[in-house]
Amino acid sequence: MPDQSVAIVTGSLGLVGAAASRMFRKLGLDVVGIDNDFRAVLFGPDASTRPMQKALEAGGTGYRHEDLDIRDRDGIARVFETYARRIAVVVHAAAQPSHDWAALDPMTDFEVNATATLGLLEAARRHAPEARFIFLSTNKVYGDQPNDLPLERLGARLDISRSHPFHARGIDETMPIDRTRHSLFGVSKTAADLMVQEYGARFGLPATVLRAGCITGEDHRGVPAHGFLSHLCRAAKSGRVYDVIGHGGYQVRDNLHAEDLALAFAAIVSRAPQAGVYNIGGGRASSVSVREALALAGEILHRTVATKETPASRYGDHAWWITDTRAFEADHPGWAPRHDARALIERLLGEA
Repeated sequence: MPDQSVAIVTGSLGLVGAAASRMFRKLGLDVVGIDNDFRAVLFGPDASTRPMQKALEAGGTGYRHEDLDIRDRDGIARVFETYARRIAVVVHAAAQPSHDWAALDPMTDFEVNATATLGLLEAARRHAPEARFIFLSTNKVYGDQPNDLPLERLGARLDISRSHPFHARGIDETMPIDRTRHSLFGVSKTAADLMVQEYGARFGLPATVLRAGCITGEDHRGVPAHGFLSHLCRAAKSGRVYDVIGHGGYQVRDNLHAEDLALAFAAIVSRAPQAGVYNIGGGRASSVSVREALALAGEILHRTVATKETPASRYGDHAWWITDTRAFEADHPGWAPRHDARALIERLLGEA
């Protein structure tokens, strides 16, 4: 662990940011959390993360909250200048995360996802150039390339041909990001992803890019537009009707618990500083289709989950994504996802 004692976490009230904040506090770092509950603006009051602020602050000393919009460059610079060389790590987990919302307001989407990331990088370069900079990117940088893979329906899911190199472990970092439809959200996150890489290459910032798929956990405020497994489990537990959107419900995602992602952050901080770009996710064991997730939830709750179907798929929606984490695991020995699909759903339902 570096000598500096501060972790700066953007989006600290969200699923990933809160998990990171708790983990860094356990490691003995003071945490400065930056979050202005923009999620409530994006998805409505039910998605508000404000209660998490009270939970983090109630945990005793070690967490300081900055109610700050990450687009506020002067405010961001002030925070970094205040802690300067005490900063050991920056986790940038704040984002506008929805394809659908991005299309409603492309300017705001780009400002939040891309321009604000540049402001954070510049603040880190000027005030904490030796701090690890961890950027939570997305598998949407690959656009809809995964939909060109040779998929077939097997039971209640789509899956890739067994002869394909991605079958055993999933999609690795060799998948191209060009000549594909990204969605506006995918474009803004790709711009940020590449800028983080460039600050590592041009200025020597020890920056790590983690291209994540579905992250979940008990703190997730899943909504129809974002956070499918959390939203599905909340609907199942409450008895609400779950809307199966597109692909007949056969689309597949792997899922990673936010606590496991936080342990990946810890693994990055524990090794010698260097740049890297990795796909990060739960792998095949945690993969589940919408139909499989509904069946598992029903089995655990001992009742059928009510559903309806919307045939049209979301713009840019992946039909199949399983993450190959071998590159990250090779560079960070000892880290691996700890939850399979059933364990995740049990935890989300409160039945674990």
